[in-house]
Amino acid sequence: MVLEMKVPSPGESITEVEIATWLVEDGDYVEKDQPIAEVDSDKATLELPAEESGIITLKAEEGDAVAVGAVVCHIDMDAAKPDGAGAPKTEAPKAEEKKEAPKAEPAKETYATGTASPAAKKVLAEKGMSASDVKGTGKDGRVTKEDAVKAVPSMGTPGMGSRGTERKKLSMLRRKVAQRLVSVKNETAMLTTFNEVNMQPIFDLRNEYKEEFKAKHGVGLGFMSFFTLAVVRALKMYPDVNSMIDGDYKVSHDFQDISIAVSGPKGLMVPVIRNAENLTFRGVESEVKRLALRARDGQITVDEMTGGTFTITNGGVFGSMLSTPIINPPQSGILGMHNIVNRPMAVNGEVVIQPIMYVALSYDHRIIDGRESVGFLVAVKEALENPVELLMDNNPKKALEM
Repeated sequence: MVLEMKVPSPGESITEVEIATWLVEDGDYVEKDQPIAEVDSDKATLELPAEESGIITLKAEEGDAVAVGAVVCHIDMDAAKPDGAGAPKTEAPKAEEKKEAPKAEPAKETYATGTASPAAKKVLAEKGMSASDVKGTGKDGRVTKEDAVKAVPSMGTPGMGSRGTERKKLSMLRRKVAQRLVSVKNETAMLTTFNEVNMQPIFDLRNEYKEEFKAKHGVGLGFMSFFTLAVVRALKMYPDVNSMIDGDYKVSHDFQDISIAVSGPKGLMVPVIRNAENLTFRGVESEVKRLALRARDGQITVDEMTGGTFTITNGGVFGSMLSTPIINPPQSGILGMHNIVNRPMAVNGEVVIQPIMYVALSYDHRIIDGRESVGFLVAVKEALENPVELLMDNNPKKALEM
């Protein structure tokens, strides 16, 4: 019996995927649930597992766009598993069977050698190159259009190192991200406001409680729980930042689903912490760890990245001092975290060295006014600089035990 494997639906509203990589070859024996391919949608890269065991016949090539529900391979379930499957035996050729490869005859040069075809001449002219700069592969050494397209103009005197180039098609996910980034710049009135945060109070709390917190809950007490809960508090104070535009309407939410930008093997992914307003420090840290591990291992699902009412991104892990993060549509705001640097600050009339982080809020000015945007970022700053009172109800030990 031959099973026709069809592309499953990765998530709502996705009608097409792209075969990114086949993890098996045509004719291989595959086991049930073995990953056989990686497929790209416009939201994520996902693994496609074999539905049954058997000999596989591929029906699509890498790079093909395939509709959801279309057949991508056949699996012959009646085929017996070959002995030593996956370890093809190769015998060394016997000495008497070795034959010398025929020597290639040198290409014959004629009057046409190095002459460019009309189409090639046009391409070379656009690149500012001449036919003598290109080695022709056509008949008698003629320069073809393909030769001209592949030709790379010399950029000054060549050095001694490699100067190779590669042309590779972007994945469907990367193309969709690029399209969305451009649309955000073109379709929103995006502005960014900045502030600075004295991180010393959070440093003090982490130094005092981080070992106890990790021993009790199995996760570290990081910065993300403080920032997430500070954002939740600020969103409740300034609900316009937690809303979005839908045509001529403003959509408001009475919950806070916080998208967290994390770096995965296939690029940036933005999983969502659902109902963050109901989570404790332990709950946020556990959820951040779970989602980050799933993103790193390529197991994140489209559903886990769908939705979200506000985004937090941390360029500080890569050393960024300051940036203007781009809104994650259809959301209206995104908070950018950055690196922490010891800087001089005036404290009670004295210059003191303190760990400072610059923070940035990018927002859609069509729906969020300056008062709300600045007030929101100030509220985040206040909570981070006074976490015991504003995030822990003056009882840090109890807050970190929950």
